Amino acid sequence: MAQHDICVGVIGGSGLYKLEGIDVVDQVNPETPWGLPSSPITIGKLPSGVHIAFLARHGLSHQHTPSSVPALANISALKSLGVRAILAFSAVGSLREEIAPKDFVVPSQIIDRTKGIRRASFFGEGNEKGVVAHAGFGDPFDETLRPVVEDIVRKTLAAKDLPVKVHGSKTVVCMEGPAFSTRAESNMYRQLGGDIINMSVLPEAKLAREAELAYVLIATATDYDAWRASSAAVNVTEVLEALKSNVVASQQVTLALLDEVHQRVKEDDSPVVKANKGAMQFAIMTKPDAIPQKAKENLKFVFPEYF
Repeated sequence: MAQHDICVGVIGGSGLYKLEGIDVVDQVNPETPWGLPSSPITIGKLPSGVHIAFLARHGLSHQHTPSSVPALANISALKSLGVRAILAFSAVGSLREEIAPKDFVVPSQIIDRTKGIRRASFFGEGNEKGVVAHAGFGDPFDETLRPVVEDIVRKTLAAKDLPVKVHGSKTVVCMEGPAFSTRAESNMYRQLGGDIINMSVLPEAKLAREAELAYVLIATATDYDAWRASSAAVNVTEVLEALKSNVVASQQVTLALLDEVHQRVKEDDSPVVKANKGAMQFAIMTKPDAIPQKAKENLKFVFPEYF
């Protein structure tokens, strides 16, 4: 059974630009066929000796808008380091009264309200035209790992006696941005079945699924979006204040998760790895002899087994 040195990648969202309490041992910036990742990737060592990879989704200076995050480069760069599972953090707006600002949410479903301007697949676009693949996405988050993550988040916050709740099995709406929702839109998302809303879970989750990586979102609520008539519409000042108070909790949750998730994905025959490895083998519809050479070269970076 093979063991990987770096099995877990963390993607930090708004307000989470680095991890505290972890020794930095290296920083890498892999060049991918889709460019550089949104930030150099920090390789950190936990007190246990386990190594992890950390990437800031919006850049270290928060210079990438949600629509311009180089998601293909981010996901492919993490996989090139040996990452098998991604823990993605994100600030979100709440669409439900019971999900209060500062609460944590580990969602199980996604509603896509982006506008088609973000590239959402390693296949069929750019230099990969002529290659068709259909990844399964009925359960957009890894259902082998997601319940484990939810349980660890609950236990960690309870042990730290932090006054926040943890919500599971919720639906996240991904909107385009960068402006926040109108009140009418916010109410529409509630009618559609959304519980929280952000601007970054897509195409990240889709690309992780194609790359055969386990992907789980850990969301922290910062506001009530715009639907709540008794509240002012969300603004950046409110979000930043909530982010500041959430960073400490997010750091503690992250540290608690990393060792446990590493243990669950380090072995080739672990349930999480087996649930993802080989998932794209029969999803690629194009005959091998019809795939352009340039596409093969690019796709080999993510799928060395298939190209």
